[in-house]
Amino acid sequence: MTKEANQLEAPGDSRVVAGWAGRLYEDFSVGDIYYHPFGKTVTEADNHSFTLMTQNVAKTHVDRNFANATEFGLPLVNSTLTLALVTGQSTIDLSMNVFANMGWDEVRMPNPVFEGDTIYSRSKVLALRESKSRSNLGLVTVATEGFNQDGKIVLTYRRTFMVYRQGHLPSVDSTRPDEASLPLVEDFQ
Repeated sequence: MTKEANQLEAPGDSRVVAGWAGRLYEDFSVGDIYYHPFGKTVTEADNHSFTLMTQNVAKTHVDRNFANATEFGLPLVNSTLTLALVTGQSTIDLSMNVFANMGWDEVRMPNPVFEGDTIYSRSKVLALRESKSRSNLGLVTVATEGFNQDGKIVLTYRRTFMVYRQGHLPSVDSTRPDEASLPLVEDFQ
C-alpha cells in the first residue's frame, strides 16, 4: 500500500493513518516465515484460571505439592493453554482476516512449559490453495512452533485456515467522532 493510500484526511496538520489490517489470501507466499511479535510470560494465575475454567482436573497444573513429587518438580502449564496462546500469538500475522479454522494437525509438545516461562512463536507457510466451494476465500496451511525464553521448542503443529481474498473482506461501518476533539499538534522547536 502506498503512503498516500494509507492516509485519510484529518483537520489541520494531522492525518489519519490506517493501522495494520492483517493479511488476505494473496498476501501469503509458500515458504514465508513469520516471527510473531508478541511474547507472553505464563503466570501461575494464567495456568490456574485456564485449567479451572476448562474443568481440567489434572493435579499437576494446580497442586504445587503434588507437582513437587513429579519428575518435573514444578507445576506444568496446561498444554491446551500453550496451544491457545501460540495460536493467539500467530493471529496478527496469519489469521486476523480468518473466515474459519479448518483444523490443527500433528500437535506435539516436545518440552514442558512451566509457570514463569515466556512463550514466543513463529510460523512458516506450507501450502496455499483457492477454495473450491467459496470463490471469496483461500486456504492457507502453516507449520507453527512455540518456543520458550531459552529457544526450546515447546509446541509444534500444522494449522489450516480459510482467509478472505482481496476485495472480499467484510467491511464494518461505524461512526467515528470528529478528530477536532483531539488536541492540536505541539511545536517543540
